[in-house]
Amino acid sequence: MNVSDIKYNEIRCDFSSSLNPFGMPSAVKKAALEAAEDCTKAVDSEYEDLRRLISYYEEFPEANIAIGCGGDDMIYRICAATRPKKALIFSPCSPEYCRALEQNGCSVTDLRLSKRNNYKLTADVAQFIEYDTDLIILNNPCDPTGEVISPYTLSVIAEKCRRTNTIIVCDERYMDFVNGIVRYSVSRFKGIRFILVKSFTRMFAMAGIPVGYALCSHRTMSDVLRNTGAPHSVSVSALAAAETAVGMRKYMRLTQKYIEIERNRLAVSLTNLGIRVYPSKSSVFMIKSDLPLDMLLRRRGILIKNCAEAYDLDEGYFRIAVGLKENNDILLDTLGKIIQMF
Repeated sequence: MNVSDIKYNEIRCDFSSSLNPFGMPSAVKKAALEAAEDCTKAVDSEYEDLRRLISYYEEFPEANIAIGCGGDDMIYRICAATRPKKALIFSPCSPEYCRALEQNGCSVTDLRLSKRNNYKLTADVAQFIEYDTDLIILNNPCDPTGEVISPYTLSVIAEKCRRTNTIIVCDERYMDFVNGIVRYSVSRFKGIRFILVKSFTRMFAMAGIPVGYALCSHRTMSDVLRNTGAPHSVSVSALAAAETAVGMRKYMRLTQKYIEIERNRLAVSLTNLGIRVYPSKSSVFMIKSDLPLDMLLRRRGILIKNCAEAYDLDEGYFRIAVGLKENNDILLDTLGKIIQMF
């Protein structure tokens, strides 16, 4: 049987998705469904209520917050609003970074991170930030590895960008899954121009009703962002879901604790199977194997992400999202049987 012939409804476990394994909280789902009953109501294009709630929980000025239809939408809005002539990105990362920049006429330098450093961003990349570098995009935590940028590396990059007046766009969409979030955020550095990109999509499993937002160091940035792109891009249901989700800090802490425990358990078990596991502090992590694990697993109804296809890495790299314990056990058991065959 050809792997491509397998239908999605025949998939037992999906580890290619990066959504919270617990799914959408019932309160968030209830808010979205109730809002759908009143779809004749126009959405406030300034999203004032949501911005006020985000301001409270993020402890960030409301005037410096912009709302959009998911994280990718925010990336495209930022590139359209800032119109950089020269930008720097670091691979592996989302292919949307380069697309969004090039769509706005930007010259993009893509620095590929080193295998020797486990594809981790290090302080020496600061040397490539020049006075004509208008903008850099950081991926923190990194997708696909799930590893965070160290506070030291962030400080070196922030200082260099302060001197060159370069805007730091930091994609923090996986940061909600990380314990000790503040330590790893560029927002704690003073005197720099930054835009943090965040989203409700992954933590609250809102892929079908996406909402993203940007925290901007300067109000002028958020003002421009709010006036870039189509108005009313967030639906009534998505807005209601986000307004409910933003205050669910206990749910986030419980998720962080669970993810940390299960990720570490998976890492130990996979290493014992002879699979290389890359360091991670988030809900996804990367592995390396000489076997075509994505195809072998898919034949058995299990999905993982092939990083050669999604992130232009060499063959043999795969991204796995932490799932529910019972599904993680199925993955480990299936991989054990596959490896015994070879």
